[in-house]
Amino acid sequence: MESQPSRQSGRYTFEEAISRESPTALIKSNSDAAAAASSQSLSSILNNPHVAKSDWWWYSSSSSSLAPPEFAPLISKASSELTRSDFSTYFSSISDSYHRFEDIRNHSTKDLESSASDSQGHGGEALVACLREVPALYFKEDFALEDGATFRAACPFSTAAENLVLQEKLTQYLDVVELHLVKEISLRSNSFFEAQRQLQDLNVEIVGGCSRIRELKETIRLLDVDLVDSARQVQHLNATRTNLLALHHKFNLILYVKQSLSALKLDGDELTAEFMRAAIQDAGNSDVVILSQVKARASIPTNGKDDDVNLDEEETTNFRDCLLPIIIGLLRTAQLPSVLRIYRDTLTADMKNAIKNAVAELLPVLLARSESEFSPGERTVDADGGGASLASKLRSLSSESFVQLLSAIFKIVRAHVVRAAEVKKAIEWIMKNLDGHYAAESVATAIALGAAAAETSEYHDDQGGSLLPFSSQRAARVSSFQGKANDATSPSNMSINFSTDVLRENTEAVVAACDAAHGRWAKLLGVRALLHPRLRLQEFLCIYNITQEFITATEKIGGRRGFSIRGTLNSQAKAFLDFQHDSRMAKIRAVLDQETWVEVDVPDEFQAIVISLCSSEALISENLDHVQNNVETNHGEVIAFNDGSLVEDTARGKPTPLAEAADKNKASLAHSNDSKMKEHGKFTSQTLSYKGVGYHMVNCGLILLKMLSEYIDMGNSLPLRSSEVVHRVVEILKFFNTRTCQLVLGAGAMQVSGLKSITSKHLALASQVISFIYAIIPDIRRILFLKVPETQKELLLSEIDRVAQDFKVHRDEIHTKLVQIMRERLLVHVRGLPQIVEGWSRPEDADAQPSQFARSLTKEIGFLQRVLSRILHDVDVQEIFRQVVIIVHSQVSEAFSRLEISTPQAKDRLHRDVKHILGCIRSLPSDDLSRSSTPNWGQLDEFLEQRFGTKAG
Repeated sequence: MESQPSRQSGRYTFEEAISRESPTALIKSNSDAAAAASSQSLSSILNNPHVAKSDWWWYSSSSSSLAPPEFAPLISKASSELTRSDFSTYFSSISDSYHRFEDIRNHSTKDLESSASDSQGHGGEALVACLREVPALYFKEDFALEDGATFRAACPFSTAAENLVLQEKLTQYLDVVELHLVKEISLRSNSFFEAQRQLQDLNVEIVGGCSRIRELKETIRLLDVDLVDSARQVQHLNATRTNLLALHHKFNLILYVKQSLSALKLDGDELTAEFMRAAIQDAGNSDVVILSQVKARASIPTNGKDDDVNLDEEETTNFRDCLLPIIIGLLRTAQLPSVLRIYRDTLTADMKNAIKNAVAELLPVLLARSESEFSPGERTVDADGGGASLASKLRSLSSESFVQLLSAIFKIVRAHVVRAAEVKKAIEWIMKNLDGHYAAESVATAIALGAAAAETSEYHDDQGGSLLPFSSQRAARVSSFQGKANDATSPSNMSINFSTDVLRENTEAVVAACDAAHGRWAKLLGVRALLHPRLRLQEFLCIYNITQEFITATEKIGGRRGFSIRGTLNSQAKAFLDFQHDSRMAKIRAVLDQETWVEVDVPDEFQAIVISLCSSEALISENLDHVQNNVETNHGEVIAFNDGSLVEDTARGKPTPLAEAADKNKASLAHSNDSKMKEHGKFTSQTLSYKGVGYHMVNCGLILLKMLSEYIDMGNSLPLRSSEVVHRVVEILKFFNTRTCQLVLGAGAMQVSGLKSITSKHLALASQVISFIYAIIPDIRRILFLKVPETQKELLLSEIDRVAQDFKVHRDEIHTKLVQIMRERLLVHVRGLPQIVEGWSRPEDADAQPSQFARSLTKEIGFLQRVLSRILHDVDVQEIFRQVVIIVHSQVSEAFSRLEISTPQAKDRLHRDVKHILGCIRSLPSDDLSRSSTPNWGQLDEFLEQRFGTKAG
């Protein structure tokens, strides 16, 4: 320390420093530096924890960016004169402060070296070590300078100098604490911000977790609503249902006991009255509802199905429970068979009255509607002239109104017979199917007692005994039953016989009700028996189909066939078919008698019918299956009610299968016949095409085609009359063929139609009509025979095949007639040939034309060719002219051979005529070529070669 300060470093050693400046100045300089450091804001310093620690000036004394201050000289002596003793006073005054400064600096250096690896473990210990330098007084919890003892201990000064020293100490204590706090805070800043980041991440995860929890809670709530709640509700309802069924069973027992007690208090007449009231009264109430509904809809067509009148399961159970005690009471008294006989008569009378009331109430409404549909001149006047009787009113109804009346009666009858069927089923259930039921034992006992009572009653009747009081009779029956207990089979046989008697009477009641309904329905049909045959097919089908449906429904419930009503319906169907056939026979006869055999254009509706004949087999088969299901149902077959829907379709004129197919074909033809539209607005064609072949038609042929389609419709709609329809078709075809032959071939049209002659054109048109009918007969036969019974097919097939053969023969006869006409005309010309030949010997004139004979003959042949080629088919024309060519060859060559030709002029004329006639023959269509190179070669060619040589030929 005694050496001179180093000039190279530009700094002084500690000794030099203290020699240049007083200790007070040094302390003051250090205090100012500490105050400057403490004046920094901790928050601003720690805002950026990533600043290098080397930038913090107070971390290292060796690397501080702030140079220690230059101290002023402590004394003014020359350096050579100073000694260590001169500083002894100073050293003694600052030694404590200096040592503390050194400790702090050393401690800071040591901490900087180990802060990177041990900042978390030992930072707190260094702070504690530094704080030991501060007296413990200042760290007491109750430190307060206002306290006298504390003030005296903290400020033990007496002079101003001591006061200054104390202030410096306190400042130094403050600096030590602040510096180490700042250091410790800096050491822990990374952990603080890492913890803060983790807290923020944790907060985000907590928020996400809460959101997920909310979603899970909502999902659980939805699952609870959709699954758990419904399952819980089902379980609750099932438990409730079980409890209610048990309660219902108990109530049934109570009700049964109550009804049994009531039945026991009733005598036979009262039980009978109760049974009648339960069995019949409700059906009567439904009549009013049905009639009101029909009246409300009487002004409009029936639309939609009616409500079902069958009882549901609950109603059936309640009805059986209601009848059970009454039946048991009647069984015990052996009165059930007799009561069922009374019930049968009452049910029959009630059925008749219900139908009678329905007719009486609905007739005025339906008559008003019928009057609005017809003008006064169109109304049908009854034969009696009064028009006031029930029969005349029924005949005054239109067919649609009559169908509505039948539909209402159908509903009423069905309500009654369904109720009767429920009674029948309830009694059968009580008698046979009570196994496991609470009343099974009571019923068995009642049947046994009733059987015994019936046996006793029959015994007394046989003995002629007088009737006993009811109590005596019952005692006698019981004793009789007990007396026969030793016989093992006797009680069982009596019970079986008694049950059989009950079930028989039970069935007869329903059958009698159905028979009564059949009788009333047949009466209604019989009143209009004269009107129905005159109806149009669709109108008659409305009545026919609803009657078939009525028969099927009642037969299903009653269990027996209604022969009487079926006979009535079949007779009306036969009458309808006969009338329609007779009217068509009369019409076709009139049409044929008025036929002028002039070609007519063919409207598209007839072409549609022809197309339908070719394509309607599958369609008709499907529809006939449906029709047969409605009208050919065997006894006992289950048939679903149609509830008026079929009536609605037919009432609106739903077309038959063939007519429907014809309408579709007509629509398709309308698009292809635009160019053929006539002034009257209908699409027409010159020919009627069938399987690619065109036929020229006359009026009677088209009308016959229309009639045949109507017969097919009748056969499809009335399959039970299909055999009769075939007979009628055969009859009308025979008549048409025969009458056409009489009118054309027999020339009858000259008398009835006013024709002057029967020309080849008339014959050709007749041939076309006959050929067309002959062509479509196989298709007509196939369609008509779809529903003909197998047992009758063979006979009917032979009949219709004979008719087809007759048409073919007729067509061939017409063609033969055309050839015969040409033969006759040729013979006429041949007879005049000698007179013409007489002029051939005169000198030849300038005219080189063939003779009049040749020209007239070829002219008529050419005319016939033009007529036939335009009307007949090529095959027929060739067949006809093949015969004509043969005749011409034969007759002309024979006529020319008989001529005496002597002059050259006559020979030339003969040669000219032969060549002219042969030229005409060559142009004729013929299917016979005797020589391949020469068309229509024949005898006239041979005559030419003989007379004039091969070259001339």
